[in-house]
Amino acid sequence: MNVKVQELQARVQAAEGDIIQFLRDIVAIPSMESQIGEVGQRIAEEMHKLGYDEVRFDQMGNIFGRIGDGPKTIVMDSHIDTVGIGNPADWEWDPFIGKVEDGVLFARGACDEKGSTPGMVYGLAIARDLGLLDGWSAYYFGNMEEWCDGIAPNTFVEVDPGLRPDFVVIGEPTRMQVYRGHKGRVEMQVVARGKSAHAASNHLGDNAIYKLLPVIAGVRDLEPQLGDHEFLGHGKITVSDMQVSTPSINAVPDEAVIFIDRRLTFGEDKEAAIQQVRDLIAAADRDKVVVEELFYNEASYTGFRFPVDKYFPAWALEDQHPLVQAGQQTRSLIGLPEAPSGKWNFSTNGIYWMGKAGIPSIGFGPGDEVTAHTVNDSVPLADVVKATEFYALLPSLLNS
Repeated sequence: MNVKVQELQARVQAAEGDIIQFLRDIVAIPSMESQIGEVGQRIAEEMHKLGYDEVRFDQMGNIFGRIGDGPKTIVMDSHIDTVGIGNPADWEWDPFIGKVEDGVLFARGACDEKGSTPGMVYGLAIARDLGLLDGWSAYYFGNMEEWCDGIAPNTFVEVDPGLRPDFVVIGEPTRMQVYRGHKGRVEMQVVARGKSAHAASNHLGDNAIYKLLPVIAGVRDLEPQLGDHEFLGHGKITVSDMQVSTPSINAVPDEAVIFIDRRLTFGEDKEAAIQQVRDLIAAADRDKVVVEELFYNEASYTGFRFPVDKYFPAWALEDQHPLVQAGQQTRSLIGLPEAPSGKWNFSTNGIYWMGKAGIPSIGFGPGDEVTAHTVNDSVPLADVVKATEFYALLPSLLNS
């Protein structure tokens, strides 16, 4: 194995320039609002160059490539869509061209999550060349995730290609550690209906915004009462958006809606979390204020729809699970310093792979999630290259 690791590291070192240029190429292609077609084409070109056995887009518009046709299946999952850039004036550099400073690439999507794609794509090809994928069907899966976690892997298993893998590696940023879970989430809206009137005669109306004030205050104060778990941590809740329907700014609003992001730890369930919010509605307003779980039914850029509730289960693998242990052994063999397995604070496609489908999954990726969705979105380039070794070596350790 030590000889194989040395050969692997030499191959990765030889490909370092190509790996970094590939990353620069894909962050330079905007892929916001789930528009991943162009960046998917660029990734497909690289997989064709590296001799993947199969490269194609699925019905939703995600890109995947396969190496091998063995009986065991592993998927390397990296979402290639990004959030928007917000106010362009907040960026001190072009968010897509980016900049490199002290060996760190700053660009939209560098951390979340295009930084894992080059290592996955090159890692699987190098593993094949070194005989490290014998007995495996290994997939790179570049997908859309930002607007609805888990929807892409849901279609991977249930629609196209209709395949249930044995193991999954999620490339969200983990600071080069092995992550094994995170909290879940349910998204909901609270809709209040009132009666419009001219602002000069507001006593004739019924202000929908005011009906939401007890709910907003209750959400603000609710968090200490939420569940806790020794590994996943404390439940979280916040009002994340508000929309108001009003004839004009000189009128009493007749409808107001707040959106709530509720993070669920182990021991909490969806229905109880929704009921907690219902209980915040003033008794006098319960006929005019309703709490509703959100539902996702947006078409992808190909026009494909896969309707799902916006409920995302909490999940975690045991630290002693063979996949977690193989991940830790891989880190050790490639020379990364010892570190305990960890968890994300945010949510990933693991909510489907492990949370809904029960498919053993771990996370490993360059970058730190604290820079995700910020103007400091960034990834150390040395870690992008080093991660290639991890993705290449891991499957062979699952054979033992």
